[in-house]
Amino acid sequence: MLTGGPLSIDDVTQVARTGRRVELGSEAAVAVTVARSIVDAAADGVDPVYGINTGFGSLSQHRVPPEETAEIQRNLLRSHAAGVGKPLEAELVRAMLLLLAASLSRGHSGVRVEVIEALLSLLNHDLTPIVPSKGSVGASGDLAPLAHAALVLIGEGEAMVGERGPMPAAEALAMTALSPITLAAKEGLALINGTHLMAGTLALACHDMDMLLATAMAAAAMSIDASRASIGPLDPRIHAARQQPGQYTVAEHVASLLAGSEILEQHCEDDPRVQDPYCLRCIPQVLGAAMDTLAHVRSVLTHELGAVTDNPLIFSGPDVILSGGNFHGMPLAIAADTAKIALCHIAGIAERRVFWLLSGHDCENPVPVHLSPSPGLHSGLMIAQYTAAALCNEMQVLATPASVGNVPTSAGIEDYNSMGATSARHLRESVTMATQVVAIELLVSAEGIEHQRPHRSGDGVDRVHAAVRALAPPLEGDRSPSPDIEALAKAIPEGSLLP
Repeated sequence: MLTGGPLSIDDVTQVARTGRRVELGSEAAVAVTVARSIVDAAADGVDPVYGINTGFGSLSQHRVPPEETAEIQRNLLRSHAAGVGKPLEAELVRAMLLLLAASLSRGHSGVRVEVIEALLSLLNHDLTPIVPSKGSVGASGDLAPLAHAALVLIGEGEAMVGERGPMPAAEALAMTALSPITLAAKEGLALINGTHLMAGTLALACHDMDMLLATAMAAAAMSIDASRASIGPLDPRIHAARQQPGQYTVAEHVASLLAGSEILEQHCEDDPRVQDPYCLRCIPQVLGAAMDTLAHVRSVLTHELGAVTDNPLIFSGPDVILSGGNFHGMPLAIAADTAKIALCHIAGIAERRVFWLLSGHDCENPVPVHLSPSPGLHSGLMIAQYTAAALCNEMQVLATPASVGNVPTSAGIEDYNSMGATSARHLRESVTMATQVVAIELLVSAEGIEHQRPHRSGDGVDRVHAAVRALAPPLEGDRSPSPDIEALAKAIPEGSLLP
């Protein structure tokens, strides 16, 4: 129910991925109607008001007569639908539509209730506009992607209905018994002038990063037992002395997963090792830093999920129309770029543990080299580490922040852009790759634990191990690891591998 209040990450995820229905609340509809009356009065007035009776961007000094209002809104969508590239996944388009409708429902955009209802009809009828993935500079809103989506409302562009399509939008509307709408003053601008693609992408990424980080901690705990590492670096006194909250939380959680491990007891005496490598000893410090960073990213997103991000904005009592820059995506752009850095470290330290487990360090790492059932005859999981290394390298490239590079647009009127859509797109790719790296660690560490039997691990680790084994059986001889990695990577965002 769109009430005018903020959405949650879970709201966005459910609508985007599971088809949860959305309705406009009655109180929100009243606020929308009040704002619309202010727009109508301005459209009929003699004073120029940006976006209502003027052109757009660098054309804002051109006055538009009342009889051309509908035409200019329609032309706005057509001209701004200039995106290129592979179409966005359906879940991203659905997230974008939901955030657009929620922003409009907060009563500061000046659209009619019918426009919001039309957007919700697309969601509730599983009618998804075809939206090219590239074309937004993330400052005057996600103009091109939103324009492609909004074209469907007026019966133009292309769309899918469920899994059917692509097809002309008019055909998709007819198939679902929906009708095109005619836009009134300001409505075209309100539909394309917001941060909804950036925010929708970041919302789905935050959901997946939460699951990823929790699974990464579980994989790290498995690796500690698989390599017979020391639990000493998890001692809470160490982390209390540092006073970093994420570090303390990670240490406590990983230790809880290992509680009761018989494997840890096997090297309390006569073990020649003095300290483990950083990838094992510094798990709390590295994953804790990532945890704290992602908490900040989530905070930025949470504020955006209650925001109104188009321009100009309508306020009542006294009635006023104010032009500003809430469409600027810089808060989201910096957050997405920052999250990419955190993901590099979640994946990077996981890859290092994979490397360590597969390297065969005799007494320092008491498992067969490459976890091969018969070294030489079988290569074991050797190349899984290569894949993890390749993924980490590509993530490092994508971690270059898009938000630090500005390219001016619209004849210099829009002279400082966020490039937040690029940041968000790269973040989504990074989430996928980090998930695959953690899946590889789960596969490798589960195999390593097989070599510690009959000793049991901690209850938490054993539950994770069992969940991994339900998807990837033990290695009895060489087989392609790809299906196992894919199955585990698919399970991570679902949370089904957590203890």
